[in-house]
Amino acid sequence: MTQEFNDLIGKVKNLADDFALRAAHHDASGDFPFDNFRELFDAELLGLVTAREQGGLGSGLADAQAVISEIARGEPSTALVLAMHYNTHYSIRRFGKWAPHLAERVLSANRRGVALINSAQAEPRIGSPAHGALPETIARRDGDRWRITGRKSYVTGIPILKWVSVLALTDEEQPRLASFLVPTDAPGLTIEKTWNAAGMHATASDDIILDDVSVPFDDLIEAQPASEPIRREEHATAFFFSLIGAVYNGVARSARDRLLAFTARHTPASLGAPISTVPRIQDGLGEIEVRLATNARLLRSLGEDVDAGRAVGMDGMNVRHVVIDNAVAVTSLALELAGNPGLNRDFQLERHHRDAITARSHAPQSHMIRTIAARNALSRLAAEA
Repeated sequence: MTQEFNDLIGKVKNLADDFALRAAHHDASGDFPFDNFRELFDAELLGLVTAREQGGLGSGLADAQAVISEIARGEPSTALVLAMHYNTHYSIRRFGKWAPHLAERVLSANRRGVALINSAQAEPRIGSPAHGALPETIARRDGDRWRITGRKSYVTGIPILKWVSVLALTDEEQPRLASFLVPTDAPGLTIEKTWNAAGMHATASDDIILDDVSVPFDDLIEAQPASEPIRREEHATAFFFSLIGAVYNGVARSARDRLLAFTARHTPASLGAPISTVPRIQDGLGEIEVRLATNARLLRSLGEDVDAGRAVGMDGMNVRHVVIDNAVAVTSLALELAGNPGLNRDFQLERHHRDAITARSHAPQSHMIRTIAARNALSRLAAEA
């Protein structure tokens, strides 16, 4: 670890500790954590993965994982919104698909203030594009502009987003699957509050409705023939899935920290010693440590491979699958080991568990990842026959 990285993580730890003081409030109220993002901007962390020549810190995936996991330890809704923001900025820097005028628009705003961005891809009827269906959101060519109509679901962080990258189907003779840069204050774009999940309450992952929203013709980010399967670059996929995993790993770490402190000080009269001395409790704590160590090793290894440009194949999805499963297992075991006190909402272990199980909502879900892995294995077998 370099001194620069140590200084960065030290700064992030302080922010996470501050965010943790307000996390229970945001969970109970659903209020969006606007103040957290102002602090992140002041700390220059909104530009973590942005190129240095564009005013960012130029960090890679391994550093981004560490930052996201630490922020999630404090307040995971903030971390998830930040992870989505990083995903777009990494794509701009790494893959060169964005037109220069669009990239500069987003990057310059990110230098000046809190100007977050996220993708809007899922829809109420078809779910995620990962399921294979074409979007029902339509982009219609109208002279030198596009007019976009449709509805998008689970637009994480929508109260603070300056832009959304909207996935739509064009109405051209040869339809294209295209992403458009749409400002959230565009006439015709409205927000409908629909997010009411078990956890991650403050992500405000609500729906947006686009009613004939007009954007310039040149504000198309990227496009491909609609007849082809959606294109996914393996490093882009690994970056995104890895940061999603890092969010919920941070949740599990926070649950572990609360549980350790509790078991070390809770001394029932019948025992006369802290419950951390009980073999069953030690076994459970040990299982939690093993799962978290596995997560840390998998995430770090994947991050280093992506940063080095090595092939990672499906490992982004596989790692996310294991990390989320471990995070859910850790928070569930923490509740079990804490007993009745762990169910008290003031203890917040149940909040961590609700946040962790909400990870199941991210597409592709675990059963889809396993199906893809099975089909790939069968294809390899057939090729070798």
